[in-house]
Amino acid sequence: MKLEVELIAKEIVKPSSPTRDQLRRYQLSFLDQITPPIYNPMVFFYPEICETQANKTKTSDKLKLSISNALTYFYPLAGRIMENQLFVDCNDEGIPFLEARVKCQLSDFIKNPVPCELNKLLPFEIHDAEEFPLGIQFNIFDCGGIGIGVCISHKVGDALSFFMFVNMWAAIARGEKKLVAPEFVSTSLFPPRNLSEFKRSISQTKEQIITKRFVFTASKIEEIRRKYADNTSFENQTSPTRIEALSAFIWSRFITATDVRSRPDTFWAIMHLVNLRKRIDPPQSEYSFGNLYSFTMTIPSMDSTGESCHNFVTQMRESIKKINKEYVKKIQDGHNHLDDIKEMAASNAKLGEMLSFNFTSLCRFPLYEADFGWGKPIWAGSADRGYKNVVTFMDTVAGNGIEAWVCLKEEDMEKFYSDEELLAYINAPKSLQR
Repeated sequence: MKLEVELIAKEIVKPSSPTRDQLRRYQLSFLDQITPPIYNPMVFFYPEICETQANKTKTSDKLKLSISNALTYFYPLAGRIMENQLFVDCNDEGIPFLEARVKCQLSDFIKNPVPCELNKLLPFEIHDAEEFPLGIQFNIFDCGGIGIGVCISHKVGDALSFFMFVNMWAAIARGEKKLVAPEFVSTSLFPPRNLSEFKRSISQTKEQIITKRFVFTASKIEEIRRKYADNTSFENQTSPTRIEALSAFIWSRFITATDVRSRPDTFWAIMHLVNLRKRIDPPQSEYSFGNLYSFTMTIPSMDSTGESCHNFVTQMRESIKKINKEYVKKIQDGHNHLDDIKEMAASNAKLGEMLSFNFTSLCRFPLYEADFGWGKPIWAGSADRGYKNVVTFMDTVAGNGIEAWVCLKEEDMEKFYSDEELLAYINAPKSLQR
């Protein structure tokens, strides 16, 4: 359903205590430098928190006070990203905090949430992450349910850093005293470099991009895992993981539905994002804040047999294995892993233009841990990011299923969404509890 959202207030929330002078300049790491200036978005939903005006005021004040306290730990988020993108001025200028009224019932919206409508519950446009590291929008539905929309600039932190902030903010709000402070180690691990000739951005395509959310129940995921495990290539290996199997399944349905094999003068590179924290020597804490991720690339076989997608799981697994301590050390010693993309494109130039299809997984991340004192969210959703050929996996609220948020060109999505084999495996959008 379409949302009607009315902005009713906007203010700046500042840290509860000033940042020390020696911390005033937060240097971006090399991995921060090459990360595009976009926001990581998420909206967390809670039922019947604000049925009365008194409760609305109390809840708003509680959120703002706890944000103020959280910003003393996450002081770069209260600063400003400087124009040259090399550092954050930790000037304590604070973060935008918006309040909005949503003219519908929360229960009606989350029965079948539409990704592009979630963007209305966010404080910023996703592609406008040039100055503010953080913004929050407090959305109140007619029923008293709320949606807390959070945007954190990808220039300063990855998805795990995002949840690190949100969950500490929630812990402060509910009165927790034992808090684990973030560790700002990314710059020491990956020192910044002179990238004067490099500018990375996510360009807004003129093509119409559609984002849809596909829900796979635990039983259907197991069916898909068995489908790809039933192959001789896995004789001496463990069965495909949930993410390996779903990646292979979605890729197979995409190439079948859209007939990409018939596109002349092109070849495909499949990319998976990989968390580096445990792959660095020595391994880093889960509380390490910043962009600590890399990516793998796989050139899948494009033959017309079903065998190719079974082989794709093996290829993907081998690619991820290569992101090891030696590879991370190579990046630390000066290797620009974005050059790997150029090298792959050059080495396969005879095949034509390289097209990419990207997977990232937030499964097993602490997506549903944000309890501000009124319980954990009944659902958390991302948004329409507006760029094509991207799949993001997230746990369902019950934890045993997986939501796949798929972004494709409109004409590709129309074909993909009509694929009978895909439709046989996805859950009808009647419940978020599966």
